[in-house]
Amino acid sequence: MAQISIRDQIRRLIDLQKIDSDIYGLKEELTRKPILIGELKEKFEKNKAHLNELEEKLKKILLGRKSLELELKGKEDEHLKANTQLSQIKTNKEYQAKIAEMEHIRADQSILEEKILIAYDEADAVGREIEKERGVVAQEEKRYLAQKNEMEDQMTLAQDRIKVLESQRKQILPDIDPHCLNRYERVLMHKSGLAIARLQGNSCGGCFMNVTQQQINTIRMHDQLVECEMCQRILYIEDDL
Repeated sequence: MAQISIRDQIRRLIDLQKIDSDIYGLKEELTRKPILIGELKEKFEKNKAHLNELEEKLKKILLGRKSLELELKGKEDEHLKANTQLSQIKTNKEYQAKIAEMEHIRADQSILEEKILIAYDEADAVGREIEKERGVVAQEEKRYLAQKNEMEDQMTLAQDRIKVLESQRKQILPDIDPHCLNRYERVLMHKSGLAIARLQGNSCGGCFMNVTQQQINTIRMHDQLVECEMCQRILYIEDDL
């Protein structure tokens, strides 16, 4: 340690820290962006699922209406058959029974016709809702894809920038004493990408805990690296470099 200048090492570690802070921020961005994209996709899929539910609802209404129409056709055939049979009836009792049967069939027809009309109204209402929702989903999809593409472009730029920064980092490393570098990188790994902190008054610029006057005096002597007793970050005094 006696053959190296701690002041010079601190300066180089500060330069290295600037690069590492940028790399850390970019890597955080690369971690966050896929999560954000996933959240956007989930929101879009929910809107799309609502549209699918409406389309399924319309399908059931149409199938139900078709079933009612077939049932109505059956009743119409029954009524026509009963009406044809009237001319073949010979007794008044049989005639009255057939008339009662036809009235019952006609009552069933009326109920079915009402249900069919309701089904038409429901289909129209759901159809209008579907058209409206399709417009919403189309806009949501457009917005989602635009945001997704923008974030993916940002991720590509971040990856390219990291490569440049890592190249710059490699150029700095040979000028840093291995012992100093080991201490720096050990802290860097566990302290959110910040291994060296500027003294702010009497506080550590990393964790903001107070630094003793004895430590401050040791920092100013520049004969060893001084770490914060709380967060273990390497400390330096900016106007003393």
